[in-house]
Amino acid sequence: MSASSQTRSGRKFWLLGGGIVLVIAIYAGGWFYAASELKNTVLKAIAPRDAAGVTGECADIDFRGFPFRIGMFCSKVDVDDNVNGVSASFGALRSAAQVYAPGHIVWELDSPAEIRNTHGLSVNAQWESLQSSLVTKFKGIDRSSTVIEGLKATAISSETGQTINFNAAHTEIHLRQNGADLDAAISVTDSKTEIKDWPQVFPQLSASADVTLVDKAGMIDGSDRQGLRGASGELRKAVADIGDGKVMTLSGPFSFDENGYLSGKFKLEIERLGPWRDSVKKTFPDFAKTVDTAAKLLKALAGGGDKVSVDLVVARGNATVSGFIPLGAIPPI
Repeated sequence: MSASSQTRSGRKFWLLGGGIVLVIAIYAGGWFYAASELKNTVLKAIAPRDAAGVTGECADIDFRGFPFRIGMFCSKVDVDDNVNGVSASFGALRSAAQVYAPGHIVWELDSPAEIRNTHGLSVNAQWESLQSSLVTKFKGIDRSSTVIEGLKATAISSETGQTINFNAAHTEIHLRQNGADLDAAISVTDSKTEIKDWPQVFPQLSASADVTLVDKAGMIDGSDRQGLRGASGELRKAVADIGDGKVMTLSGPFSFDENGYLSGKFKLEIERLGPWRDSVKKTFPDFAKTVDTAAKLLKALAGGGDKVSVDLVVARGNATVSGFIPLGAIPPI
């Protein structure tokens, strides 16, 4: 082989080697960029927020899985919202995505969790497992699903001294962007609420809600800055079931004004009105006469039957049956 042929072969070898090194370097750089985006996306899913005034930190962060899997592990997660005076801390976090589908992320979060605000409210929560998956798009989170098993939470107000305990065997939260709108479906199974110094008579409850918020797709990752005030939407169906056929269903359009007051026209359906009346009276004995009066009116509207279907009208927080039988006031959000 001539010297010139050897020179050309050596040049090709070095060009090939340099190309391989360059590809590996670009791939590694892309992997670590994707890992950084994974961190930002998961933190947004835990605490949806606008960037201003809000920070999220992962303690002892460790990226794993190179080269074919992108994984992030943290021993603790802390979130601080200086704008609204809210801070939160959670247990260990594990998240992962495949290199060929970096926009599909699965993650798990360990308890305990503690959430505090400047108004003296603190929430402490434990759970057996919290698993979630989310899909991103070019900008923001497109949809997410979260399943919580064995949730136990305690809310304490230092201002009022009130303590509320809430347990749920199974909780699901599903969110998705539907064009400019936000679709949300939430359900709890076998939940129980106890309020300190109140009669512990709240029934075990399973409930679900399916709702659309107009022009609120950004709420899924915090890019919407307005919140619920001024929002409108459609409650497709909300169901409360306390067992033995005692089911209450609510549906209809609604809106919140700029001061947070609710307005809407809902269809309220109650299965087995009598047992519902007895459960509410047992829970709120001080309002027994009011409950009896309301039940009689509802039964009269139902033609004496035990299944009721009426219009529930809410005008700036004031709730009435069919627009003329007052039920009470709903405070602003």
